[in-house]
Amino acid sequence: MLSIAQGELIQIFRNRLVMVTMLVLPVAFSGFYMYLQDRIPGLDAGAVAAILLFLVMSMGLYSTVVTTLASRRQNLFLKRLRSTAASDARILVGLLLPVTAIATGQSVVILTVLGVVTEAPAHPLLLVVAVLAALTMMVGLGLATAGVTNSPDHAQVTTLPLLIGTLAVSGWVGFTGTEELTLIKRLLPGGSATELVVGAWNGGVPLADSLLLLAPTLAWVVLALLAATRLFRWEPRH
Repeated sequence: MLSIAQGELIQIFRNRLVMVTMLVLPVAFSGFYMYLQDRIPGLDAGAVAAILLFLVMSMGLYSTVVTTLASRRQNLFLKRLRSTAASDARILVGLLLPVTAIATGQSVVILTVLGVVTEAPAHPLLLVVAVLAALTMMVGLGLATAGVTNSPDHAQVTTLPLLIGTLAVSGWVGFTGTEELTLIKRLLPGGSATELVVGAWNGGVPLADSLLLLAPTLAWVVLALLAATRLFRWEPRH
């Protein structure tokens, strides 16, 4: 598994498109939001934190997971790995470990910087839980989307609905709250995770109530993994 992860990490740093998508764009957009945070009085720090998190998770993690798996399937690398002694689970973990680790590191750095330039989160441990929940959801959705993606070029199309959708939901929930259309906002992918981030950062929400917000996110994880089980293919799609 570690040898697969090491090889995948080398491939990531050789692929310019993946590098731009995964590293440059999330950091650039994050810098832009921090610029706005410093210049717009009263801009909610928790909402900005949620949007920055989903910038990294959607543009950096989700899209790269789909592109990576589609590319490795197309060049028959997945098929060759499956002929080795490694189990399916170890192969997938090895392939996705580098991109997941990088996205986690990005999130930590960006949220730490935001905490320094604005205010520290009220509940840091709850924020960690929220980040892990969002990360797990986006990896699961990436596996499911990879199942219907024929090639790395095709990934630019298949990832758009969820990429744009999760970013839109995070902004909608982050800046308008969930006082209205509560159920709809919480059930949309990323909605409850966004509310959890905002609550963890700004405080004012009982811990027990905050943890209940994990349920919709975990439901999306289960649905994504079920879809991935049915749709994922190890050999090129035609």
